[in-house]
Amino acid sequence: MNAMTERTVKDIVVPVRTSDGAGVQLKRSIATPTLDHLDPFFLFDHFGSENPEDYIAGFPMHPHRGIETITYMLDGDVTHRDSIGNAGTIGPGDVQWMTAGRGIMHEEMPHAGPKRLDGFQIWVNLPRTLKMTAPRYQDVPAARIPEVAVPGGGKVRVVAGRVEGVPGAVREIYADPTYIDVALPAGQTFEQPVPKGHTGILYVFRGEVTVGGAGAQHGRTVASPRLAILSDGEVVRVHAGAAPARFLLLSAQPLHEPAVRYGPFVMNTKEEIAQTLEELRNGTFIQP
Repeated sequence: MNAMTERTVKDIVVPVRTSDGAGVQLKRSIATPTLDHLDPFFLFDHFGSENPEDYIAGFPMHPHRGIETITYMLDGDVTHRDSIGNAGTIGPGDVQWMTAGRGIMHEEMPHAGPKRLDGFQIWVNLPRTLKMTAPRYQDVPAARIPEVAVPGGGKVRVVAGRVEGVPGAVREIYADPTYIDVALPAGQTFEQPVPKGHTGILYVFRGEVTVGGAGAQHGRTVASPRLAILSDGEVVRVHAGAAPARFLLLSAQPLHEPAVRYGPFVMNTKEEIAQTLEELRNGTFIQP
């Protein structure tokens, strides 16, 4: 049997500090002047602060079309509601996975303290055939997200995909994504199969890791907070440094389709974007 091809680090992205919504301060790695997207990922944001002034204005009601949005909370609470009747609060460890499809309006409003607000939002593009599908919402509480113990004392929360044969909580997603949150003790190694041909990224948000090679002395070091773009291959090996490390590992099937982004919309043509804006103006964007 041939050995699996190992993924290495093609590039390291330094997040750009920016604000979004009504003034939420965040670190953005995808959807910047230097990195517009990595098919099918169209946004990667890391928000986090102990100062409520950095986030309390939140993300008031706004539209989306043509994408799926995934919000993963590490700490703090966010209240949300949308135009198809969903409402609630997501807290530490919870996931909100929303398929915007043909159109949805939603808002996300963080609570002030007493804890730190910390989490991620990622956008995944939808294929042409599903751009105008009916919107859908999945609210996944922390208790439903499996946690897998791996050799060396590591722990992996499986949002989507599969780790050690354990399936993630979010399924039936077109891009066949892997979305896992990995906590590694100092000096330990984690290995994960990744489908060949899928776009792979790794975001380190605690400590530092080395990606690739037979041990920590090989490969390329990725410190936090940094996003690593992975080469193609069938497996990724990650080694924690002298301190514990924590990172997200994501992969998904690229679409290889034309894509046009305009604010919160990702469609295939400029004409479809123009049609979307016209529907917003004339009040037909949200369909019954």
